[in-house]
Amino acid sequence: MVLSRKGFDSSAGGGPSPVVDKRPKSLPIPASGGLSRTRYGDLGLGELARAASRGKLGATDLCHHDPMFLHDGRAILGQCGAAQTHLERQGVGAGDVFVFFGLFREEGGKPHHRIFAYLEVEEVLPLTDAPPARVEELERLGVPHAIGLHAANDTAYLGNGCTAARASDALRLTVPEGPPSLWQVPGWLRETGLSYHDRADRWREGDRLQSVARGQEFVADIGERGDAREWLAAIIAEIES
Repeated sequence: MVLSRKGFDSSAGGGPSPVVDKRPKSLPIPASGGLSRTRYGDLGLGELARAASRGKLGATDLCHHDPMFLHDGRAILGQCGAAQTHLERQGVGAGDVFVFFGLFREEGGKPHHRIFAYLEVEEVLPLTDAPPARVEELERLGVPHAIGLHAANDTAYLGNGCTAARASDALRLTVPEGPPSLWQVPGWLRETGLSYHDRADRWREGDRLQSVARGQEFVADIGERGDAREWLAAIIAEIES
């Protein structure tokens, strides 16, 4: 299982993604290097991006539309650089699950981390040596990593997935009193471990975790562990409900 940080935050975009009508709306980070053909307005996110960025971004600005969730229940994630190297070293592949989280804020509320989507990996496709037809197919969909290489190890993860229809308490990571980086986590996670969270002082009493400030992909090797798989199934069911 991979806890995968995505979307706006204080450094990428300028502020939290919004919760609109009790539904989390993850705002893709701004595009860089012109490797995008998707604008915030194309996704119906122009006004939300303007508000979250305090006017720095808007409907006409290009965004890094990744991960991408298609209408047929399919999902695509692109990754590269150090983050992809970490995923590869951790052995992430077919059968594993990305659980996406980000920084959100409800109107009148405080910023907090919450889960907003998932992707169950069926295929890992290294884009540097993939068949041209496959890359062209992803490019037509607007996958940024297929439009142009961001690094020498650009990779696409493909499978089933979707976004959450509601911002339920079951998908919230941040403890009720905050701050955003202090999470309530299942007890088994301390036993399996979570990459980048090896320091013992990060794990607090009451199944709480002081999460790291930086990093994108945090991997837990849950194997066949029953309580972990039950938790993951419940999270997916909550996202799909």
